[in-house]
Amino acid sequence: MTPDAYTLIRPERRDTSVIFSSPHSGRDYPAALVGRTILDERTLRSSEDAFVDELLAPAPLLGAPLLLARVPRAYVDMNRAADEMDPALIEGISRAPHNPRVSSGLGVIPRVVANGRSIYRGKMPLSEAEARIARYWTPYHRALRDLIDESRTLFDEAVLVDCHSMPHEAIETHARPGQPTPEVVLGDRFGAAASREVVDRIEEAFVSAGLRVVRNAPFAGAYIAQAYGRPSRNQHVVQVEVDRSLYMDEMRIERSARFPAFAELMASVVSEIAGVGRPAMPLAAE
Repeated sequence: MTPDAYTLIRPERRDTSVIFSSPHSGRDYPAALVGRTILDERTLRSSEDAFVDELLAPAPLLGAPLLLARVPRAYVDMNRAADEMDPALIEGISRAPHNPRVSSGLGVIPRVVANGRSIYRGKMPLSEAEARIARYWTPYHRALRDLIDESRTLFDEAVLVDCHSMPHEAIETHARPGQPTPEVVLGDRFGAAASREVVDRIEEAFVSAGLRVVRNAPFAGAYIAQAYGRPSRNQHVVQVEVDRSLYMDEMRIERSARFPAFAELMASVVSEIAGVGRPAMPLAAE
């Protein structure tokens, strides 16, 4: 157990196969990052999924565990493979086959934050990168695997809802001409990470709350969906991206006046999604 790697909030009584997680809302910025970065605090936080953990807070009260990374994405990215190392940042890493995430500076130890702004000046030793992975990435993923295994043991299935936020401009540039901008993107890696039935029910939870939903474009799901989504084994992962402008001031990284109402709306969505993994009650005898 590594207390500074993640927070796991368990329900008093677990009654659903659904797990909620937020790998990018961590805001415990280590001194090793703050002391070395060339960015100001607000810019450093620009890739953080700020307040997503708060939007998911009702989950344990609804019978579902909630796993939260504590360190920020700018320090260690939990939604990358441990070997997605960037040779442009980390000394001693040979160039691997082309990986667009690594090439863009968004490997497991990120080189840049939003809009490609460099976090550091110069490179870091491989030993430092490995130490970060051992201290934060490995315990987080151990906890995630344990929760998935627990779900499959208790319910014969696991449904991981991996929650993120997206800059409004990111989704705005992908909106179809003449069509309203989507507010939620569900990523199931085009069916490889979750069954259609599971994704349909999660989509319905958002649509019933009045939100506009699309699938897989521009975000189809990254490492967590790829690594853990096995629908043939009743192990489903759906990546959820929510438009930040619905609840926060993106420039200031502050909750907006809309936050309380949106948090209430999300509580109803979380409740509906938790129900996706709740076993049907047996019919009473006549």
